[in-house]
Amino acid sequence: MAIYDLTKTPADSYDTHTHLNDDKLFHDVPAYIGRAHEFRVMEMNIVGYDAQGNERALEIAQAYDNIYAVLGFQPEDTAEFDAAAAEKLEEQLQQQQVVGVGETGLDYYWDTVPRDVQVSAFKKHLALAKKYDLPVIIHNRDAFDDVYAILKESGVTKGVMHSFSGTPEQAMAFVELGMHISFSGVVTFKKAEDVRDAAKAVPLDRILVETDAPYLTPTPFRGRDNEPALVKYIVDSLAETLSLSATEVADATRKNAHRLFLNHE
Repeated sequence: MAIYDLTKTPADSYDTHTHLNDDKLFHDVPAYIGRAHEFRVMEMNIVGYDAQGNERALEIAQAYDNIYAVLGFQPEDTAEFDAAAAEKLEEQLQQQQVVGVGETGLDYYWDTVPRDVQVSAFKKHLALAKKYDLPVIIHNRDAFDDVYAILKESGVTKGVMHSFSGTPEQAMAFVELGMHISFSGVVTFKKAEDVRDAAKAVPLDRILVETDAPYLTPTPFRGRDNEPALVKYIVDSLAETLSLSATEVADATRKNAHRLFLNHE
């Protein structure tokens, strides 16, 4: 049974953070990309999280037009980010298809890797982002104060707060550092009033959309794996929250992504 209503997809979208490199999706990348295109999700960033994820992100980006790679080690995998891994990452960041560094950051919720290890890796990723003038994609869970302080100290002024789930005040603190705020399926969740309030606080030219597929599947499909085609439900939720049309939100977030990742309107 089809889950899509194509008549309600009025404009092209850019999924700025998806994991077609994840085991749950990597087995059938062409199908997921094809379905995304049917649903007018015409561009996407495949975001790395560990060594294998980075390799797969590059592989996908090199095989398809309008698909780009973002490479890094997520906090939960920073125990693997040794000197050799850092050297390899720096080599990969110089590939033509790479448009960002990440995901990187801090995760104090799972706390599976010592915090000092996470912090060290985060700082190294920020240094690489600055060296190669690439936007940084930041994972921040239960670590606002440390993420904010480290980011501010780094001097990095362009990037994304990935799958934002904080307060309006926290969102604006990051906006003032130069960050974009990316909204995922969380914005569709019934109890996510803080996230919707944050969306109202953030200037439209700093908002992005993402699926974080296969995770954070939007309402009404929670409980199944997410995929890029479902960007529509995030766009629709933001449109309702911001009292805009879905076309306006899709157009604005696509143009924001173009400026940030591709250096054009």
